[in-house]
Amino acid sequence: MPFRDIVGHRHLLDLVAAAATRASLPPSLIFAGPEGVGKRAAALALAQLVNCSTPVQSSDPVSQDLDLPGQDLATPDLLRNDACGTCASCMRIARLVHADVLLVEPGDTGVIKVDQVREAVERTAYRPFEGRRRVVIIDEADAMLSEAQNALLKTLEEPPSASMFVLVSSLPDELLPTVRSRCQRLRFGRLSTGDIASVLMQAHGFSSPDAHAAASAADGSIGLALEAGATALVEARETAAEVLRHVAGTRDPRRRLDSAKVLAGGGDRDELRRRLRALASMVRDLGVIGVRADERCLANADLQEPLRRLAGSFDRERVSLAFGAIDRALEAIDRNASPKIVADWLAFQL
Repeated sequence: MPFRDIVGHRHLLDLVAAAATRASLPPSLIFAGPEGVGKRAAALALAQLVNCSTPVQSSDPVSQDLDLPGQDLATPDLLRNDACGTCASCMRIARLVHADVLLVEPGDTGVIKVDQVREAVERTAYRPFEGRRRVVIIDEADAMLSEAQNALLKTLEEPPSASMFVLVSSLPDELLPTVRSRCQRLRFGRLSTGDIASVLMQAHGFSSPDAHAAASAADGSIGLALEAGATALVEARETAAEVLRHVAGTRDPRRRLDSAKVLAGGGDRDELRRRLRALASMVRDLGVIGVRADERCLANADLQEPLRRLAGSFDRERVSLAFGAIDRALEAIDRNASPKIVADWLAFQL
């Protein structure tokens, strides 16, 4: 897909496209950031742009504040192109069958071996077969064995003039320092819950409640939202909302223990972990509402009205204490503490 169809990272992608349009983009790049936020899609979009036969020019200038080597920083705005997404070249890249776009990724063993890297390096020694630039995309680059990374060093430092390398990684610090020093690192952040929910509904057929529940628990990653079961996440969020309603206006120990029973459920550790994360997300939103911050910051925007009704019971200090207690509860669950004991303790901290 072209840059314009990728969700999130708008400013970074615009700057990359602008630099590519001006032929000032470094030939060796690391796309770094959390898993499942679109780094691989961005690498393929870049390959489409540099090989597109009918690029589309943007009508909007791009403000330049990312220091990429080769850019004229005195220029206030950049006009950039984007791939059309429909020409023969773009279509072949999207299907991963373009002769000049090489995708290297871990095999069945979970690692990238030296032979895979050597083959890609050897192919970059020749002129592009059908496109303008040969693009080597190494997905999950941190899975490269040390020998494979060393085999890449010289080419990263002095890539052939018609070739470029994009290393995609959620753990870039696992790469050898000598590899990192030869590449320009571009950092992709987490996606907003609104962006994730939109993708889940439009591209994956989620209903609105399921999409928002999955997005609020996805930690900014579409990949994580898709991995988790939507039904389980919806249930976790509903339970978290019920617990908050129970504890909002009472200090009665019996009602607090009733809330603990609801939170612990059947005592399943993974289930409690999902509920705690949903609870943390809602408590954070109560803090956002309490300080009257931008509503676009809400992780559970579709529950804004119920959360507003609860916000009067959670002042800034209570929100801070509750958030810290939930964090400690998650740590306790990860250390194999009893789900019942954790739920009982937390019910008296909220």
